[in-house]
Amino acid sequence: MALFNWAFARHHGGEFLVRIEDTDQARSTPESEQAIFAALGWLGLDWDEGPDVGGPMAPYRQSERREIYARYAAQLVEQGHAFFCFCSKERLDEVRAAQQAAKQTTRYDGHCLGLSKEEVQQRIAAGEPHVIRMKIPGEGDCVFTDGLRGEIRIPYSQIDMQVIVKADGMPTYHLAVVVDDHLMQITHVLRGEEWLNSVPKHQLLFEYFGWPVPQWVHLPLLRNPDQSKLSKRKNPTSVTYYRDEGYLPQALLNYLALMGWSMPDEREIFDKQAMVEAFDVQRISVRGPIFDPAKLAWMNGQYLRQLSAEEFARTTLAWLTHEDRLRRLVPLLQERVEKLSDIAPLVDYLVGARRPLSAQDFEHKSLGREDVVRVLHHTLAAFDELRRWHKDELFESCQELARGCDLKVRDFLFPIFLAVSGRPVSLPLFDSMEIMGADLCRARLRDALEVLQISGKERKRLDKAYAALMIDRPQAGT
Repeated sequence: MALFNWAFARHHGGEFLVRIEDTDQARSTPESEQAIFAALGWLGLDWDEGPDVGGPMAPYRQSERREIYARYAAQLVEQGHAFFCFCSKERLDEVRAAQQAAKQTTRYDGHCLGLSKEEVQQRIAAGEPHVIRMKIPGEGDCVFTDGLRGEIRIPYSQIDMQVIVKADGMPTYHLAVVVDDHLMQITHVLRGEEWLNSVPKHQLLFEYFGWPVPQWVHLPLLRNPDQSKLSKRKNPTSVTYYRDEGYLPQALLNYLALMGWSMPDEREIFDKQAMVEAFDVQRISVRGPIFDPAKLAWMNGQYLRQLSAEEFARTTLAWLTHEDRLRRLVPLLQERVEKLSDIAPLVDYLVGARRPLSAQDFEHKSLGREDVVRVLHHTLAAFDELRRWHKDELFESCQELARGCDLKVRDFLFPIFLAVSGRPVSLPLFDSMEIMGADLCRARLRDALEVLQISGKERKRLDKAYAALMIDRPQAGT
């Protein structure tokens, strides 16, 4: 999405802004923000304005714009386009369950819509928890034009009375993005197709405020070969994973450009400047492009072979001696080696691919296959939920899982050691995983499960067992 927005802006002589949309405080961390900057910077997608470079529309973090949103939310209430809602979670759950049982669209039932201004003020003064919801027309359709799909109609009967200010006073994404797009003079919105159903809410807010509506272009989502949505549960999705695996930024950019778009002459190998010059939104296909790791690897090989011998040597050396990785490796190695040639066998799985595994590798005197599969499945599921990838949180998560699985920690960690490093004993496991990063560790755990050939039925049973285990287990690292 960033690449296509960047190419569109550069092609038309516009500006590309980076805005941190962190209204969901539970899911937003300084680490995730830095990962965004690192990924865009490595790919060479420069931005004109943003939290780190400033600009006339600052601040560029939504968490720092709370007072701005509060003013506009108050304006909506005052004009009758929004209202205070005091419904408890329990009541909302009951309404939702009744609607589901009746096979109706689940949506807010308007319970607080008719409260008088006096009652609202009394309940707020009494300290009663509340949110602010936007009003939705009772009938009719929202009609809008998408740059790739043409005219689209969505009945208002399918649209919920969206919460726009949460109980803690923070805006939801829906209010924040509309206010920011207007104040930051955004003319075109290129985003994923999963936001199509949110257009009626956003367009209504623009209309309530009397602001011009930007042009919508909803891009197709990347998909796996089985047509499922690309996600970290099936494939590495962070740009830094591909950087650390030794892909070149220009090769990754080239490949991503082909995900739903093509050059007029249909050539596959081109640089980002050629993309900018030829970029036309109308050449984007609405069919979900298949992200094929094998095709990406082939393309990366093409770029590697185009390098001169000097460039290849310099690039390889920079990758092998990645400063941040090397700095974190030194304390682990310095106390364990007697000569420098000892280093390579110790770190091979950290700076390259680990050896292929077989089901026999996971045989253990205290663990049966069922135990091994449960450990790997539950660990992968828990790691998917972590917001911070730090060795302490990783250890805490595994320790609690071992307790929940009624296994000794030492036995619990055996399959994880093997999946991550390809050996039952390696450099300290959690230091290694922190250095390797979340995507690579998850990928190796997924690979280990594939080696053990768990069936779909077995996976569903494990999902249920993990869900039951999590009911009594606090989230680590969240």
